[in-house]
Amino acid sequence: MKKKQLPFDKELFTRSVLYNVKTLYRKTMEEATPQEIYQASAYAIKDAIVDHWMTTQKAAAEQDPKIVYYMSMEFLMGRAFGNNLINLQAYKAVKEALDELGIDVNVIEDQEPDPALGNGGLGRLAACFLDSLATLGYMAYGCGIRYKYGMFKQTIKDGYQVEVPDAWLENGNPFELRRNEYAKEVKFGGYVNMYTDDSGRTVFKQEGYQVVRAIPYDLPILGYGNGMVNTLRIWDAEPIQCFQLDSFDKGDYQKAVEQENLASQLCEVLYPNDNHIAGKELRLKQQYFFISASVQTALKRYLKDHDNIKKFYTKAVFQLNDTHPTVAVAELMRLLMDEYYLNWDEAWEVTTKTCCYTNHTIMSEALEKWPVDLFQRLLPRIYQIVDEINRRFVDQIMRQYTNSAGIDVQSKIRSMAILYDNQVKMAHLAIVGGHSVNGVAQLHTEILKKRELKDFYEMMPEKFNNKTNGITQRRFLLHANPLLADWITKKIGDGWITDLSQMDKLKSYADDKKAQAEFMEIKHKNKERLAAYILEHNNIEVDPNSIFDVQVKRLHEYKRQLLNILQVMYKYHDIKSHPNKDFYPKTYIFGAKAAAGYLTAKLTIKLINSVANVINNDASIGGKIKVVFIEDYKVSNAELIFAAADVSEQISTASKEASGTGNMKMMLNGAVTLGTMDGANVEIVNEVGEENAFIFGLSSQEVMDFEKNGGYNPMDIYHNNPNVKKVLDMLVDGTFSKDKELFRPLYNCLLNTNNSSKADQYFILKDFEAYLEAQRRISEAYADKKRWAKMALLNTACCGKFSSDRTIQEYVDEVWKLDKVELPVK
Repeated sequence: MKKKQLPFDKELFTRSVLYNVKTLYRKTMEEATPQEIYQASAYAIKDAIVDHWMTTQKAAAEQDPKIVYYMSMEFLMGRAFGNNLINLQAYKAVKEALDELGIDVNVIEDQEPDPALGNGGLGRLAACFLDSLATLGYMAYGCGIRYKYGMFKQTIKDGYQVEVPDAWLENGNPFELRRNEYAKEVKFGGYVNMYTDDSGRTVFKQEGYQVVRAIPYDLPILGYGNGMVNTLRIWDAEPIQCFQLDSFDKGDYQKAVEQENLASQLCEVLYPNDNHIAGKELRLKQQYFFISASVQTALKRYLKDHDNIKKFYTKAVFQLNDTHPTVAVAELMRLLMDEYYLNWDEAWEVTTKTCCYTNHTIMSEALEKWPVDLFQRLLPRIYQIVDEINRRFVDQIMRQYTNSAGIDVQSKIRSMAILYDNQVKMAHLAIVGGHSVNGVAQLHTEILKKRELKDFYEMMPEKFNNKTNGITQRRFLLHANPLLADWITKKIGDGWITDLSQMDKLKSYADDKKAQAEFMEIKHKNKERLAAYILEHNNIEVDPNSIFDVQVKRLHEYKRQLLNILQVMYKYHDIKSHPNKDFYPKTYIFGAKAAAGYLTAKLTIKLINSVANVINNDASIGGKIKVVFIEDYKVSNAELIFAAADVSEQISTASKEASGTGNMKMMLNGAVTLGTMDGANVEIVNEVGEENAFIFGLSSQEVMDFEKNGGYNPMDIYHNNPNVKKVLDMLVDGTFSKDKELFRPLYNCLLNTNNSSKADQYFILKDFEAYLEAQRRISEAYADKKRWAKMALLNTACCGKFSSDRTIQEYVDEVWKLDKVELPVK
């Protein structure tokens, strides 16, 4: 039975658009630009959203539900216009209304820039979680920063990545609301004075500090078809006093503008380059800035309707998305003790029952550590609190393990202390200061328990749990792939939109020839759509009949884009050497940003583009392979890519990828996984069956054994495997660059320690032959149209587990203990 639709007044929307064009721009529709029509349409949609938003807030005020505050440095939201229409169930009505005005809804959607509030899987996961929380009816606030320029907009010049500011706010953001009434002050630096007040209480007061005003901007997060609207609250920074005239008149020009400079720097960019101390300092300031403002707000909201601050944890929970927000533990302690007069034990009980930590990585360099002197200088009171948390925790370790047979207590302290070796270890603070620690895939969580966080797990096993990541099918299928979404709904109904487990019903069509043909025809149309995008943006013609082999994700050595392009180089050499050999045409599609200071990753982008330039312009290979690098990979072009992918490249070094979610998005859209048994790949294979994926390479255990015991020498492979030798020699023999030394650092990373601490740290050469064999098996399978159609259809049919709705419900049931908000029936 079809669910009732949310009410949406199409005629009112049309009148609002016309009115907005007139009052915002003093124009008629005929005179307005597409950008102006987008703004006018977005404000019209916002009118409808605000009604639901107010209803949600009123219901929450009456029902007093527990609220989850999801704290994250990143929210990679994607465009809001189309997604909001989908969740309002108004896409069709708005499309018709715009059609009647002579406007194409796709043109209007393309006017919206992607909000530059995130970069990778961490931020996209946060966005999916907010979507699911609202759809499931749970009260939530996302808490983050309103970056003016994001990480960067990627342009490719002469094959090199060039970073330019992403001015996404240039035309304003019609969906946001500035909330001056909730502004907060955040303090940095200075020193802490301690004195006793009249009641005999010890008081800690920060003095001589710099201060900024945190201004919240609220963005609506709509649930699908239920009228629920949650809030993403992102903070901007403003000076308390813009200009100090007295300092200027005295000739101290720097001091005159220092507050203004501090405020403007805080929200300029995501992840400023921290290869230098100024970058490290700015990152730490950013983290404390949005956390302090968010925690202050959460406490104020609670105290508006409650008297007992000691019961705060019964109505609020903080989920810390990786280590960036973990200063929340100490900030909550500071506020509870210094502002609300709780003693240490009372504040600690509230804090540990409020805070929860998600670990997103096995890579030790991503577990943030701050130099003590920097931390102490920027956050003097916070440092005092962290120091005391650490002192008490070390005491606890000593009490628990002293006199325990076979246990080296100092070794335990060395591996678990929050303050050690002149560093503040933020992951350790999060584990000690909260009641839940979760990994993001079963394999990842097991590695944390058995290796990376083994000592913590042995000491406090009750805190550890797994929450395998998920994605929202509403954006990545319903919006991104309307042809497939409509086909699925015709086959099994629309229940899958809010219950992805219903995709299981598609299994009955896996051997149906008509269904297979329809499924693959939809895939072909999506490939044509992507081919048109590639022609427009890359000026490269690709064949939609070729295999679209896709690797799109953040560029890091462990994700092994280098393995992929080395394989492409081998294929090119093979085709050139054997021109008459049968070879199924392939289009290799890459998309990735490299961190601005990550030179090896940036050189890998240059290599991909250099290989693409040679291959795409070599007429002698007859178009058997093409290589495309999608510039400025982001959510909006990802939606096109996922819908068109045949092969989903998930080839990280086993044991290094925590989960991955691109693998799930491509599976949802009928792509077949080519990957290692790493992260969520393991669970994907469990769901779809190994016969419907292409698995290769070392296992996690084999990788960890090599890392622990040694025994791997890539030079042995270079000398004994002619395929490997040929490909590596092509890096430095001028095949892809007139400058033979250009790619020497990549050559060195694989064979020696001239440019890295360890030769072939990510086992690229070790897995190379297995990867070639997996690629051969893909070509063979794709040539069998019925076999491939069945595999592709089964991947979509078996994706039910990987909805973020399931992940969120697990958090609610096992960690957060939230109650649903009941909205009035309209």
